[in-house]
Order: sequence, then structure tokens, then C-alpha cells
Amino acid sequence: MRVLHVETGRHLYGGALQVAYLVRGLAARGIENLLVCPAGSAISGEGFPEGVEVMALPMSGDADLAFVWRLKRIIRRFHPDVVHLHSRRGADWLGGLAASLSGVPAVLSRRVSNPESRMFVGMKYRLFDRVIAISTAIHHGLIDSDVPGEKIRMVHSAVPRPDPMVRWDRDRLLAEFGLPAGSRLVGMAAQFIPRKGHDVLLAAVPKVLSRCPDTRFLVFGRGPLEEKVRQEVQSGGLADYVRLAGFRSDLPSYIGCFDVLAHPARDEGLGVILLQACAAGVPVVATPVGGIPEIVQDRVNGLMVEPGDAEGLARALIQLLEAKDMRIRFGRAGRDLVETEFSVEKMVDGNLAVYRELAT
Repeated sequence: MRVLHVETGRHLYGGALQVAYLVRGLAARGIENLLVCPAGSAISGEGFPEGVEVMALPMSGDADLAFVWRLKRIIRRFHPDVVHLHSRRGADWLGGLAASLSGVPAVLSRRVSNPESRMFVGMKYRLFDRVIAISTAIHHGLIDSDVPGEKIRMVHSAVPRPDPMVRWDRDRLLAEFGLPAGSRLVGMAAQFIPRKGHDVLLAAVPKVLSRCPDTRFLVFGRGPLEEKVRQEVQSGGLADYVRLAGFRSDLPSYIGCFDVLAHPARDEGLGVILLQACAAGVPVVATPVGGIPEIVQDRVNGLMVEPGDAEGLARALIQLLEAKDMRIRFGRAGRDLVETEFSVEKMVDGNLAVYRELAT
């Protein structure tokens, strides 16, 4: 079987990372993959194994109508059994149009839960033979938007099992970011966009410090609100306690050093960072929005607080920071959950089953 994948993300964020896991897993099962991605994107330099060809193209988003013809020529040359479209901007409807014009079945992965206009949905989703939702919340959203249920399949996102030989070096992490030895660590990793809730975390920081003054906050990511958050850290007198660490492709090697991961999102399709934290045995404080409750189970592997509730976030963080036995118990439960429900093998099998429906 041959599968042509289209991923338009320029950075190795959650969605692009899932594509990398997927094509590697498919190649290990003997599937031929062609990955079409933007020139200069992080995923184009990933160094994939045999069975994965990478083709970097100019891509300019939804208005780049010429992308339809560029992709159509590639489809004609590669002769895929299925075209799998992994991104929104510039990949979904343009890619669906190219696949339709080429007579090849198209699959769209839907990774976000924000609503779409019903009129747009009616035109767009008829281009796709299957739509893969990465969470139950997204599945329900598609149904509510009148996407035909017979087109929808659910396949959860996934993370690899951590290497059992890896030992998290907290002292090295503290030294790298100039944090005091013995600090308790709260991590957050998310794009700097409004729905991720950085403002809620910053409002919670002084309340946490009033009870746990040795706590430090490491915030990973980049995005349009990064400079605004940086200014708020400075103006709020929090620079000694909050570090903005930028985007790190090696983030999984740090996560196990956190005492707690904070994820105060206002909306979330699923949340790969939550899976990474659980896989590393780190308890999570999060919000019951989107697909998050499919990962974070309140008082099992983390604590839930309401979106926008800085007081509640602070209380939950303090509770976990002060209770090592609870952190250990939640961490074990998180690892078990990832192992059984969110393994890369299960994710690859789920996508492959969808392809086989269309390639027969």
C-alpha cells in the first residue's frame, strides 16, 4: 500500500509530531509513504527510515490555489492508494480537491475542536472519504456540524513509551535554566495563543508562591502572545520564578523532571503534551475542556479545575506540590493509561485500518 501524507506545519508541534510517529510506524509495517511538507519545515529534516520519502514544496496557506495543481502532479507520479491530509491551513480543502480531481480517496485528520460554519462544512467535508477525529470531543463536534457519521472514525493521538534506561536529571535542568537547587518545578508547554491559558497560570503563580516559595515555573513554547507574556512576567515581579524557555524539540527529555504539569487550556482537541507528561509519570493539573478528560482523570492521574479559574489552579498545584505520595500515585496511573490507550502502535493500527477501508 502507498500513502501520500500532507502536513503543512512548519514546527514540530503536536500535530506534526503525530505525523512523524505515524509514518515511521507505517514504514515499519511495510507501507510506502510520501510526506509532502513545506520547504524548511522541521518535519522535513527529521531523518525518516526507508519507506518514507519526503518532498518539500512551497506552501502558502488556504489562498495558495496553485498548490492544488502541484499536489495533483505529485499524486499522479506517486500513485498512492490514499491521500492523508493532516493539517488545516493549506492542506485540508486544497488537498482534498487535489485528491478528488485525481480520483484518489482522501482522509482528513481533525485535531482541533473549534466549531466550523455549517455552510463551510457542507462544502468542505464532501471532499473527504473519511475523517479521523483524535478525540471523542472532536468526534461529537463533527457530528454536531452535520458531518455524516459514517465518514468519521476516531483514532487517538499517541506518544512513544519512554526509554526505561533514561534517568531524568533534575539538577542539570535546574542549572541550565538558572534555577536554585532543590526547587519544586511546575511545567507548562503550549503555543502562546489565547486558548492555552498562560494568563491563568501567571495569575496563579503568586498564590502558589505564598504557600510553596521554592516553586519555579518553566514555560515552554512559542507563539504570538510570547512577548506579551514575557512583559507580564517582568511587570509582575515574577522573573525570578517564571522562565520562558522557548520551543524545545528535546522537551520529552525534560518532562520527567517536573513535579507537576499545568495545562489551564480554555479549549483543546486532545493535548499531546498531556500524553507526554503521563508517559513520564508526571501528574497534571488541567481543565475539563475538549478532549482533555479523555487523558486526565480527576484524582486518578491529575486534578481538574475550571477554565479561567486561577484560584482553583493555584489550589490544585499547591495540593500536588505538597503531597509527594499523591504525585507518585497519579504518575503511575498516567503511565498505565498511556500504555493501554495511547500507544503509538495503537495509533498506527487505527490509521492503517482506515486506509484499508478505502484501498480495498
